[in-house]
Amino acid sequence: MKINFSPYIKQFPELFSGKKVLYVHGFGSSGQSGTVARIREVLPQATVIAPDLPVEPEEAMTLLRQTCNQEKPDLIIGTSMGGMYAEMLYGYDRIIVNPAFEMGETMKAHGMTGQQQFQNPRQDGVQEFMVTKQLVKAYKEMTEQCFNGVTQEEQSRVWGLFGDEDTTVDTIDIFKAHYQTAICFHGEHRMNDNSFMHAVVPVIRWIDDRQEKRERPIIYIGIETLMDDYLKPRSSAQKTVRALLERYQLYFVCQAGAEAEGYDKALKWLEEYVNVPAYGHTVFTNQRGLLYGDYLISCDEGFEGMATQIRFGSDTFKTWDDVAEYFERLGGQ
Repeated sequence: MKINFSPYIKQFPELFSGKKVLYVHGFGSSGQSGTVARIREVLPQATVIAPDLPVEPEEAMTLLRQTCNQEKPDLIIGTSMGGMYAEMLYGYDRIIVNPAFEMGETMKAHGMTGQQQFQNPRQDGVQEFMVTKQLVKAYKEMTEQCFNGVTQEEQSRVWGLFGDEDTTVDTIDIFKAHYQTAICFHGEHRMNDNSFMHAVVPVIRWIDDRQEKRERPIIYIGIETLMDDYLKPRSSAQKTVRALLERYQLYFVCQAGAEAEGYDKALKWLEEYVNVPAYGHTVFTNQRGLLYGDYLISCDEGFEGMATQIRFGSDTFKTWDDVAEYFERLGGQ
């Protein structure tokens, strides 16, 4: 079956090149899902492993642990039920998306009992399966094993992504009780091309940079350059930020102040319009000249500092399209 990708999809051959990515699918799905095809399209130089999971949770965990022991994946991505399983695959970098940490309750609440059909083709050709009370009980027992192996090192290896329009599961608070990196993204329970490219791919890039000890040139972006007079994103600002992310390490700079309300407004604006790339990459300061980096995009006049200023609004950089063209000519330098 040919997958027709949306315009959001773009290939990144440099990401996880020569490495292995294990994808753990959700309930009633398979290793032939559209998400797997999407990952393979975006990471063409990576080997993407995506086994069909048994319906029985103990059998699924056994298969996943055997696969990890054999393949030694450099990254594990799990969605929904697969996120629940991926949490327990300790010792690996993991991205878990909308994890179903209350799988038994979720199955009952959303009518996942009785005769069910697999959403995607499976290698064994099986198309239907039965969800019994015993199976629901088995999933409840499996979820009770979550978080048993959490250590300080594990906390640094797990990224939790939670859709702000997810009506199927709501487990961010459960995750936060055990892990530090919980990020909300714009999207529903099921990932689409938009949420994958704008939420998951930035995290993939951060993990790959850390594994490779790769240091990208740093660009600081003053938040005022991103906003118009109505506090909406300026024309081409979001598009340019996404393009810059491919080659640079970005930080978003906000004015420090005495009132907590100012911090909250800045963070909410970045969460709404920049979203995942702003997580852990927001700086509050009144001394921009002390920022140590390569470039600063700001409206400041008479700026003196360690970074090269790109003065937004000047004759050279009147718009974000001008900024994009400048950095495109630099080619990542």
